[in-house]
Amino acid sequence: MESTAPNRRQQIAALLKRYWGFDTFRPVQEQVILSVLAGRDTLALMPTGGGKSLTYQIPGLASEGVCIVVTPLIALMKDQVDRLRKLGIRALAIHSGLSARQIDIDLDNCVYGDVKFLYVAPERLASEAFRLRVQRMNVSLLAVDEAHCISQWGYDFRPSYLRIAELRERIPGVPVLALTASATPRVADDIMEKLRFAEPHLLRSDFSRPNLSYAVRHTDDKNEQLLRIIRNVGGSGIVYVRTREGAEQVAAFLRDEGISAEYYHGGLGHAERSMRQEAWISGRTPVMVATNAFGMGIDKPDVRYVVHYTMCDSLESYYQEAGRAGRDGRRSYAVLLISSDDAGRIAKRFEADYPPLEKIRSIYEKICSYLQIAIGDGAQSSFLFNLRDFCTREHLYTGLVQNALKILSQNGYMTLLDEAANPARILFCVSRDDLYRLRVIRDDLDHIIRVLLRLYEGVFTDFRPIDETEIATWSGYTPEKVHDLLKRLWQLRVIRYIPSNRSPLLYMDEERLPTADLYISPESYQQRRKQTRERFERMLAYATAETGCRSSFLEAYFGVPEPRECGICDLCLARKRAARAPQAEASKKTVLELLRNDALDPREIVAALRSDPAQIAELLRKLSGEGKISILPDGKVTINR
Repeated sequence: MESTAPNRRQQIAALLKRYWGFDTFRPVQEQVILSVLAGRDTLALMPTGGGKSLTYQIPGLASEGVCIVVTPLIALMKDQVDRLRKLGIRALAIHSGLSARQIDIDLDNCVYGDVKFLYVAPERLASEAFRLRVQRMNVSLLAVDEAHCISQWGYDFRPSYLRIAELRERIPGVPVLALTASATPRVADDIMEKLRFAEPHLLRSDFSRPNLSYAVRHTDDKNEQLLRIIRNVGGSGIVYVRTREGAEQVAAFLRDEGISAEYYHGGLGHAERSMRQEAWISGRTPVMVATNAFGMGIDKPDVRYVVHYTMCDSLESYYQEAGRAGRDGRRSYAVLLISSDDAGRIAKRFEADYPPLEKIRSIYEKICSYLQIAIGDGAQSSFLFNLRDFCTREHLYTGLVQNALKILSQNGYMTLLDEAANPARILFCVSRDDLYRLRVIRDDLDHIIRVLLRLYEGVFTDFRPIDETEIATWSGYTPEKVHDLLKRLWQLRVIRYIPSNRSPLLYMDEERLPTADLYISPESYQQRRKQTRERFERMLAYATAETGCRSSFLEAYFGVPEPRECGICDLCLARKRAARAPQAEASKKTVLELLRNDALDPREIVAALRSDPAQIAELLRKLSGEGKISILPDGKVTINR
């Protein structure tokens, strides 16, 4: 093994240089890569922006076969696939936004083709198509991103992640690399147990950010504080707020004050969000006011400040979002704004996070009815789900429904996925027999119906995803013509047609149950409620701390042994100022004693005190401002008697 280690180092260094242009790895990256290539199950704790993706991409390129990457973030997997393809590396992504036909094609390419990276959403692991194909793949590595999602003690537990253990049984001997930016010691142990590590093995990156100054500002005028930060620091920044309305209001306030700012949240259309994100990354719009929908996967190194206008639910979320500042290594600031009435509002918000069990059951039933899912149907299917429209129809508060969905997801019933590009879907409104008896006046409509029936099965029983480009190829029409013909068939009530769009998907982990059979364990419900409260209390302790060090507080929370004080957070700086105050007073007295008998040149004072000239100049300015000394025309300093 030792004889091959230098060769491995040379190999991975060459890959790093060839594809990414870097000469050296970041701290811990090389350790993680060598550990994985040695076949060891590895949990890597690396902060946001620490280069986690390279720790599986380099081993994937260095090994024969395909590297499977499990991640819940559809937008992030698409971004990674696009980046790899630009580097000339074959990569694919499997998620609920694709048609069954496209998924089949992609999985076959992983079995028979030269695909190096397969990104897969966790809910797809249970599908029969994936389970059958994966056993025939030559899998080199299983990478699990956002690995904290597998732990019931984690802040974002997702039952679909538990299927990864079953996946390991289908690919025996393949090492697993679990990655997360934030995990407490308890969560780290749980991740390794749930993923069935052969032996515990954890590699931790340095969680300290020497260039990032953490601060908390207690104020009842958050707008004034925000303006001061933006104007004093300058450059690009992110302002995190909790709600969409808050994002719009704060951005409008900043623009009224002459600051180029824009807002970003999940309610904007995809094109609009892309435009705003690009304007911010390019620097044309320096300030982005956003909900937590903004930031994941964004690679902008020169963010000078991240301001949290409202408090996060946990230190995990705060550390991840604040860590988007200063990735270029230059001094940057992470500021949390707290007002006197925040505690009461946050307590009320906490109660809303856990609606009564009967309310959760009622929301489950309403969602299934809204999506027209019959009892016994829907298992492992995804449905377009317009959360705002649903809440409006049912007269429900959006936050209540989101929290109910979170609990339903944690209990393995349904999962609200992030926004995806959804293919067009059709369902025939008439039976096959009636369709043959139907007299369609135009030949082109008859032709398109025949193409649909030739390409797609099950179109009489359920909405089926279709590929309009594929239909255009088989029919000889342009995609625009296909779209128009499908709309015409819709108007004639021959089909129900949902054009391609971007919207969130709701994934049914299990078939719809009668509401009376929906079981949410009261014990697990209360346990998660307790865990959520404990996490928030640690967030509150961070926000209200008056001594210690903000950075070491965060490091201790994540289990870093012997965390060091940063020296640049607000608490460290306050302690330094307090320590300097007596020294400054003593220095003032010494200078006044020197001047008691005669006027002196400043250089003579520096020589007598053996001090830094800049410190003496500052001291003389203060004494002059206090009226205790004067500067004579010849430049000498005299005491005022």
